[in-house]
Amino acid sequence: MDIGVISVRYARALLKSAADAKVDAQVYQDMMTLAKNFVDVPLLRQTIDNPMLSKDKKESLLITAAGEKPMALTKTFIALVLKEDRENMIQFMANSYVTLYRKQKNVIRGKLTTAARVSAQTEQKMRKMVESQTQGTVEFETEVNPDIIGGFILEYDTYRMDASVKSKLNNILNTLKK
Repeated sequence: MDIGVISVRYARALLKSAADAKVDAQVYQDMMTLAKNFVDVPLLRQTIDNPMLSKDKKESLLITAAGEKPMALTKTFIALVLKEDRENMIQFMANSYVTLYRKQKNVIRGKLTTAARVSAQTEQKMRKMVESQTQGTVEFETEVNPDIIGGFILEYDTYRMDASVKSKLNNILNTLKK
């Protein structure tokens, strides 16, 4: 069977269980942390795939990778995945859960890039603007990139608004070249 199909089935089952127990938001945080740790620590994937490592050690490692205090349901889910010998797919399951949760709760990821650090008030204003446009909740990531010189770049879904000084200067330069 396909890894994607299996991962989505496990993720759906986990989302249903988490929603029934009213801990879906907390499990969402656990799954985001787990998925992020697979990206940030490439050795985690190799360690989990190692057939010489005992299931107990894999379970302990995955629970640690799920965050400081993962939910009991997350721990039970990890134990089930290991029992069924599906640990090689747990990264995909975590990513699938995150995707399904965001779709179900209408959570949009947004990113604000500025040349200098912005105040929390400015960031909140941008978040509210995106939320009013999308009718959803926005998970906002901010990044400081001095290369854009000034202004900002706002991205969410497939939308990108580039109001940076660098892009405006490039536009002027391109116009002068013609």
